Amino acid sequence: MRAIKEPHDDHAAPARLKDAQLWRDRAYIDGQWLCAGPGDSFAVTDPSTGRTLAYVAALGPDETRQAIAAAASALAAWQSLYPQEREAILRRWHDHILSAREDLALIMTLEQGKPLAEARGEIDYAASFIAYYAAEGCRIGVESVTSHLPGAAMSVTRVPVGPVGLVTPWNFPSAMLTRKAAAALAAGCTIVAHPSSETPLSALALAELAGRAGFPPGVFNVVTGPAEPIVGAMCADPRLRALSFTGSTGIGRQIAAQCAPTLKRLVMELGGHAPLVIFEDADIDRAVSIAMDAKFATSGQDCLAANRILVHRDIHDAFLDRFAARVRTLRCGNGLEPGVEIGPLMHARALAKVAAQVEDAVARGARLVEGGFAGRPGPLHYAPTVLADVPADALIMQEETFGPVAAVTSFDTEAQALATANDTPYGLVAYVVTRDAARAARMVAGLDFGMVAVNRVKITGAPVPFGGVKQSGLGREGSRHGLEAFTELKYACLDLA
Repeated sequence: MRAIKEPHDDHAAPARLKDAQLWRDRAYIDGQWLCAGPGDSFAVTDPSTGRTLAYVAALGPDETRQAIAAAASALAAWQSLYPQEREAILRRWHDHILSAREDLALIMTLEQGKPLAEARGEIDYAASFIAYYAAEGCRIGVESVTSHLPGAAMSVTRVPVGPVGLVTPWNFPSAMLTRKAAAALAAGCTIVAHPSSETPLSALALAELAGRAGFPPGVFNVVTGPAEPIVGAMCADPRLRALSFTGSTGIGRQIAAQCAPTLKRLVMELGGHAPLVIFEDADIDRAVSIAMDAKFATSGQDCLAANRILVHRDIHDAFLDRFAARVRTLRCGNGLEPGVEIGPLMHARALAKVAAQVEDAVARGARLVEGGFAGRPGPLHYAPTVLADVPADALIMQEETFGPVAAVTSFDTEAQALATANDTPYGLVAYVVTRDAARAARMVAGLDFGMVAVNRVKITGAPVPFGGVKQSGLGREGSRHGLEAFTELKYACLDLA
């Protein structure tokens, strides 16, 4: 592996990019842009067009261990800084990101496919975590303990857990990195990040801006390449003291098993299977708007997406008619085109899964109300789809969809709705629409989910402890709890004699 100071120009940055230095195709280790051996690269493609955007360095276990060594070497100096010194660097990173908002959004839309307006929103969301944790890192305090021993003074402090690994997904390639990285860096940890090979360009652009912000070499590292050998090396290396992962529950189980020998701290945001429960007293137009937002953001490729829409029988038909009419108006296309609301799915595997779920549901008796076809306007597009009368044993009612397909079914009683909503091994988020305050309180108490949204969709943000229960994850991201996940408690007992 060799270090290079300037990006090679085999693949020019898109003409619309204002700052060409943000178009990076090399890993970032110990403050240097590094390439792999000859021919060791992977293609990043635009899911809307199939066009190859870049060939990015495909590193492996050796380079991963090099990044971990850099993070371990940089730890002592980074954690010894005053919190306000780390805050200043984080705030510069935040400011650089907002200044480059349009370029970062363009990069994201090119490699991920989401509409440009959504990409801009994600950049703002990503930056908000950095601003929050820049301040929160200065509030890590010392806890006094009332002594139970004569002549002793006791205190408890929070110290950085050490170098940490961050494994981020393709659906929110910027926000998932900053949510993890800002918390870890503010706590005094150094990081080794592995972005999804579907969307590494967003992470590398953030690394470029992190370098400009003044993070010392080794504090902020990004290793690109195939997930299995890189993440495997991260799990096996005892120098990494914690690992934060966002992705599927199945992969999360594998990572947990691989981390067991080194007893790493784990923070995991895993799969979701969100119910949206709409009661008979709901305003139907409001319920339709909530369903649209909860289902179709990021083309349904969101762990918070409403997978199961449960509607009281008294308003089911009226809701279904208005909902299907709204879905029919959604505009599909390339995320760079004005007015596009639904972009492509990420890859052919995602398209095949969505198509199989729709076929299975119809075979089991569901009604295809709207959509149900692929290929227009591009090979990875799936038309926004509405299924009605979906039986409980259909695949789409049992597993996460990750696509623009809404499964609607009816219920008769509150108890039935609650039981159906909880009938899943997942427990990330649930949505409730009702004008009955007492019912809302009962549903919040009874729903076995880490987060519950009542009469709204957007509930996340930097101050919020984001995470689920059951097989939807371990720990929380965001809020002070997200920072504390990257710390250990250190108790001191001082003899006063």
